[in-house]
Amino acid sequence: MRPSLRLPHWTATLTWKAAAFIAVMCCCLVALLGALVHVSVTDQTVGEARDRALGRLADVTAAYEAGERLPPDAGVDPPGLPPRLRRLAAEGKRGTMVGEHDAHPTMWAAGPAGGGRALAVQFDYAQGAHAIDALDRAIVWSSALAIGVTLLVGVFAVTRVTRRLHATARVARRISAGDLDARVNDPRAQDPTRPQDEVAAVAGALDTMASSLQAKLLSEQRFTADVAHELRTPLTGLHAAAELLPPGRPTELVRDRVATLRTLTEDLLEISRLDARTERLELDSEPLVPLAERVVRASGTDTEVRAVRDARVETDRRRLERVLGNLVANAHKHGGDPVVLTVDGPVVTVRDHGSGYPAYLVEHGPQRFRTEGGATGHGLGLTIALGQAEVLGARLEFANAPDGGAVATLTLPQEGRPEPGVPDGGL
Repeated sequence: MRPSLRLPHWTATLTWKAAAFIAVMCCCLVALLGALVHVSVTDQTVGEARDRALGRLADVTAAYEAGERLPPDAGVDPPGLPPRLRRLAAEGKRGTMVGEHDAHPTMWAAGPAGGGRALAVQFDYAQGAHAIDALDRAIVWSSALAIGVTLLVGVFAVTRVTRRLHATARVARRISAGDLDARVNDPRAQDPTRPQDEVAAVAGALDTMASSLQAKLLSEQRFTADVAHELRTPLTGLHAAAELLPPGRPTELVRDRVATLRTLTEDLLEISRLDARTERLELDSEPLVPLAERVVRASGTDTEVRAVRDARVETDRRRLERVLGNLVANAHKHGGDPVVLTVDGPVVTVRDHGSGYPAYLVEHGPQRFRTEGGATGHGLGLTIALGQAEVLGARLEFANAPDGGAVATLTLPQEGRPEPGVPDGGL
């Protein structure tokens, strides 16, 4: 099967398409006008020469019939007479034709001379031919100049529009990346007295949408933070009261629910701080393998740690431990054993052998308070892990392994070379 021909990527731009369209239309228009001018001038020039030739033929015919001597430019069956014109005269008709005689453009006129012969006159047509050639060259050069100027002006005008479109697209990407303060601020959209074009309408709509979205998100963030703060005080009292209850199954249930509420409240507070983008990093140089081992020990799980290649990264240790701890906890809570944490340079993966992540999570990332398949929890662990990874400048990706199981991959910015002396295999 032959590979399909692919055009360069820049041919998909609006500027190139507009330039190609303008060039094609200019070429078509210039070709049409050039052809019309050429045909009109040629017809006029040839028509004048034909009338002159026929008039001269009439005078020569009268002289020939009167028995007078023919001039040098006339004769009966002269050499060089075009065969078509000779046959026409032999049929008793008169006609004209432009041909060449002695390598010079010549206008011929011929008529019957009796006995199947042709009486013909000729005169130099070089001036008319040169005039037409000069006209054709002028049409070509003026057409090329007109196409070039029109193309430059068109590309300049289109580039101004596409530049504004690119600016609007950049702002849209910044907004989608979480920068809700980004605005296009198109001058046309901000000044209602100026004529509004389509680009200004799109820019204005994008700015309005961003402002509305920012207001709604800020309102949601304030509400989440206020609720979490307000819950903290009564939960502290409830926790203290639960500690005073006598031992027993009911007391254990109360304490468990109070602990769950406190965890949820702290998670909501952490999410509100991440949403507000007020977190500050405390950077330090950390080797990844020892840090991963501490996280696994703190989790109290039987997670296996595999060190393929250790690396030292400059990061916020507390936040990185929070990310890895949430990934390990989620793998044990919603996945299946065995759970393996692998350190390969600045890349850390946490894999379980359960049913894998839901499709929506792989495609769009974790969503708050959304769980599937009857899973317990509030769906905040992976959300916090993703938010803290963004604060660290790391990339956290979620996928499902081909042979089953969920795989979370955390890629950290690396400070230096890998730590020497760390063996391969499980630790």
